Amino acid sequence: MKPLSLDLQFFSQEKTEKATPKKREDSRKKGQVAKSQDVNTAIMLFLMFTILWVVGGYLKESFLSIYEQSFSEYIHWDLTEQSLHQVMVEMTKRVAATLAPVMAIAIIAALVANYMQVGFLFTTKPIQMDLKKLDPIQGFKKIFAVRALVELLKSMLKIGFVGSVTFSILWIRKDDLLVMSQKSVEAAVSFFGSTTVIMGLAASLLLLVLSILDYTYQKYDHEKNIRMSKQDIKDEYKNIEGDPQIKSKIKERQRQMSQQRMMNEVPNADVVITNPTHFAVAIKYDDNKADAPYVVAKGVDYVALKIKEIAKHHDIVTVENRPLARALYDAVEIDNVIGEEFYQAVAEILAYVYRIQEKA
Repeated sequence: MKPLSLDLQFFSQEKTEKATPKKREDSRKKGQVAKSQDVNTAIMLFLMFTILWVVGGYLKESFLSIYEQSFSEYIHWDLTEQSLHQVMVEMTKRVAATLAPVMAIAIIAALVANYMQVGFLFTTKPIQMDLKKLDPIQGFKKIFAVRALVELLKSMLKIGFVGSVTFSILWIRKDDLLVMSQKSVEAAVSFFGSTTVIMGLAASLLLLVLSILDYTYQKYDHEKNIRMSKQDIKDEYKNIEGDPQIKSKIKERQRQMSQQRMMNEVPNADVVITNPTHFAVAIKYDDNKADAPYVVAKGVDYVALKIKEIAKHHDIVTVENRPLARALYDAVEIDNVIGEEFYQAVAEILAYVYRIQEKA
């Protein structure tokens, strides 16, 4: 009987791992981010109807003024090319000035909604020409994909909820609606205006709730789409390691972190042995940690100057010994104990330091 064989590489190709920071950054550069268009629509509608509620009276007076001027002044003008141009210019200016606050709020709402979801992002990748988007097979698959079904369900929910809310508001105000024929034009306009704004606010608040659910789904779907296989992660790591610029940045960062840790240890040193201008070596003796004194920090030129400044600030004794400082710098690494050839010289310096500390 032939034994079954398993291809372990198949499992390494399954996209089960969370995306790495580099993968997320690459996806972001391509415009692939977790974003719900419903959030933009809901916030924009809510702010638009809010501003209409606040400045509705101003808008009504402005448009009535334009209407009155049209039938009291412009109607008596002779119809010429010059008069028609003047009417169009004046009317355009007045309408633009009237609608400017509403349009400004719409623009601000769209920018805020986008920034809340993805931050600042500018990329032309999504609108670039891609022949793969014209593939009919892929397009047919998208029609019956899970995402398409979710979008269909969302649309049905939005239509159902918004329709129910608007109908409920009209039903509540049906008594006022039925007697509108007996009211003045101004009262009718006021009623329909306030009713429209109330329906808009209620619908936009409901859409805002639905948009939060949609954003949660979009975030889940985005995380799912950018998942990586174990092999993808390995390949990415190899590519990063092979990039000279990345490697140099990693080494520079490691060097900075190492130097920072070293500088943090200088205040714990017993003594700093220096060559006055070039070398500095900080020594510590702790019999609980090591059998001999060890180096906690060392440096040349600028680093040496920094070590001496920190030592001075923390009242660490500095001893000048040119040959010893140079020899310790060359022979002993940080966190390593000194060699036996340095015992006598370092012991004399530590004894001198302890005597000074006792006198102090």
